Amino acid sequence: MSRPNCPSCHYPHNACLCASINPMQIKPKLIILQDPSEVGHAKNSVRLLELVIKDTQVVVGQSADDFAELRAQLAQAKQAIYLVYPSDSSVSANQTQVEQDAILLFLDGTWRKAYKLLQLNPWLQAYPALHLDLDNASNYTIRKASRSDSLSTLEAAAMMLKAIDDKQDVTPLTNALHAMVEQRLASMPPEVRARYR
Repeated sequence: MSRPNCPSCHYPHNACLCASINPMQIKPKLIILQDPSEVGHAKNSVRLLELVIKDTQVVVGQSADDFAELRAQLAQAKQAIYLVYPSDSSVSANQTQVEQDAILLFLDGTWRKAYKLLQLNPWLQAYPALHLDLDNASNYTIRKASRSDSLSTLEAAAMMLKAIDDKQDVTPLTNALHAMVEQRLASMPPEVRARYR
């Protein structure tokens, strides 16, 4: 029997994060291409991202066919479109001028799944790619990553928004993530929690 969820944040009642959600308005449009395996993941940061930034668009899929409607939408867009993904051809978001009303595409999944999304969707490579210059490790300590430069999708979005406009206050995003991490850590047995500290 599944645990009842909060009707507002959709997390289980005993993990409700409503008190830590402070909605914010932004100029860029965030579009998340999400691997299907992430949808029901309890530690998925995209759900938090949607709560803080209501206009976030999430499209679940893997193949080019899954993203056919999104591709049609992007083809009609008047704004500049960027793929946020580090590669040999990507440029630093901190060292280039990105339009404040740009459309930002993020790949949501583990590194392996994000790379697979990219390989299955070569149309994404038509867009200029941006990467982030990382000074610190991820604060998303409750989820293990295979690479030291791993970020949750929420963290990547927050850093990208700050890179585009250094006056943008991204604390609603970082505070929500911090609240989720602390809530999850508090629910762990002490010997398990010690592995994440």
